Amino acid sequence: MIRLGGYGVPVTSDDPADIAQAHLDFGYNAAYCPAVELDDADRIKAIRQAFAAADVEIAEVAAWRNVVPPEPEVRKANRAYVKERLAVADEVNARCAITYIGSMAPGSDYEPHPANLTQEGFDVFVECAREIIDDVKPKRAKFCLEMMQWELPDSPEVLLELIQAIDRPQFAAHMDPVNLIVSPRQYYDTTSVIKRCFELIGPWIISSHAKDITMGDQLSLHLSEVIPGRGNLDYRTYLSLLDGRGIPIMLEHLEDADYPEARDHLKSAGRELGITI
Repeated sequence: MIRLGGYGVPVTSDDPADIAQAHLDFGYNAAYCPAVELDDADRIKAIRQAFAAADVEIAEVAAWRNVVPPEPEVRKANRAYVKERLAVADEVNARCAITYIGSMAPGSDYEPHPANLTQEGFDVFVECAREIIDDVKPKRAKFCLEMMQWELPDSPEVLLELIQAIDRPQFAAHMDPVNLIVSPRQYYDTTSVIKRCFELIGPWIISSHAKDITMGDQLSLHLSEVIPGRGNLDYRTYLSLLDGRGIPIMLEHLEDADYPEARDHLKSAGRELGITI
């Protein structure tokens, strides 16, 4: 079985038990963490207990912040936020807290910048990840990064280098193959991209995202995210390699009305492979 989760769940209640049940009713058995602050101990406990009782795994706590901006005060504040999110992930028994590295461009979140892909950028993030993990000391949740097109890690090879350099068991890998498709050669051979990821970082993958991708004919190169099933991503290989690893797959970046189609595509693809999703 592969646990499936995502956004698009129709729920109006703020009660964790109702939210967990709404995920089940929608066909999910994994979830993004509901909104909660670290100092709200009662809500944290209620989320942890309600989702465990419903057997809905909390896959990720969102910690999206630029952790390497050049402005010292912004960097300090953003890292403090990510630390708080990692602590929340640990308390609600989530698999991970996830962020992107961000950008070394002043005043940006994740804008392209030449320093993002340099050894300087690599070294800054190694220091940052160690700081976050060593300050929080999570016992259950992992800290991980979204692989991105114009910032590190931009390949499974670089992510493996980061894992080795950070040298903390609490640092894990996150899988999102669409974010690695940056050329026509990769677009027409997503199978190799996916297999390479699992070969290099498979033992460290803690969660995964489900999207799809199409390539247009506009100049220069245009690649676009689309609903799973409408693009060129090799979901047969992706799901086959996820199966049996306990890694949830999470839908994202869609309009609410599109999540049922994406959900149904993954479930259908799983049935064709003999995998329960």
